[in-house]
Amino acid sequence: MLGRVADQLYWMARYSERAENMARILDVADRMTLTPQDDATRKSAWNSALEVAGAQEDYAEDHGEIAGAKVLHYMALDPENPVSIFSSIRFARENARALRGTITTEMFESINATWLELQAMDELVLSSSDRRAFFDWVKERSHLFRGVADGTMLQDEAMMFMKIGLDLERADSTARLLDSKYHILLPSVESVGGALDYYQWGALLRSLSAFRAYHKIYRDRITAIRVAELIVLHAHMPRSLRSCYDRLSATFEVLCGDEPLECQRITGRVYARLRYRRIDEIFEEGLHEFLTDFVENNAQIGEQLARDFMMVR
Repeated sequence: MLGRVADQLYWMARYSERAENMARILDVADRMTLTPQDDATRKSAWNSALEVAGAQEDYAEDHGEIAGAKVLHYMALDPENPVSIFSSIRFARENARALRGTITTEMFESINATWLELQAMDELVLSSSDRRAFFDWVKERSHLFRGVADGTMLQDEAMMFMKIGLDLERADSTARLLDSKYHILLPSVESVGGALDYYQWGALLRSLSAFRAYHKIYRDRITAIRVAELIVLHAHMPRSLRSCYDRLSATFEVLCGDEPLECQRITGRVYARLRYRRIDEIFEEGLHEFLTDFVENNAQIGEQLARDFMMVR
């Protein structure tokens, strides 16, 4: 496959997943502001959304002080913000348009319809009464695009590059979301285990569609170590780091065949840590440090993939 085509497939999938993940990030930040709390705590929730997306400096340059309405617009509908939902869907659609001869008609029609609907929306979709519906719409359109791809596209190399892009993006977002609650929004010592702490962990689980799964597996109150175990190490949780790397490892094994490349080696190294570590060991090492290292290695895989397959040096 041409490196240019592989690159476009990879980024089309990443941008589509990024739009959904940004909706999840904003959803959890919004939920965390609904409890009785002071202005500083609310600003911390919105600041965590900016930090998860790596957009703090750019936001500060454009908007200055953190305010919920401004952060929502900047991260959802601002066409000048390269990581906003608007920009992610636009970039996904641009890559899809360049791939008209590679992807199926149904796939292009799905992403094109999403783009056209988004362009017709205005600031009212971010009002307090409508923003949850907007977040759900973004997630549903991303689910539809993935479902159409799975149901219409050949399971060949093209699909493999899409799967790699999706799982790398999902793993990155999941790790950043977990770190934002554990490290950035960590309450005071006296608040740990309290109502606010419980609500924030519950909001995080809901943002990852993991609330019901948590109670089905643990059947007990929500605790930090169990949430982390579910989101980091549980093999059957679709958005967990372990689950993403189960799929990544399997995809690279087929894609690389009998000639393992550096991107596969890095993936195997990260996968081994997820497959064989215990959550108590990770907490002893430091969850924040573990997640920071994971995000760096996850990004390294994407960079190495470009060198191995897309002729980027």
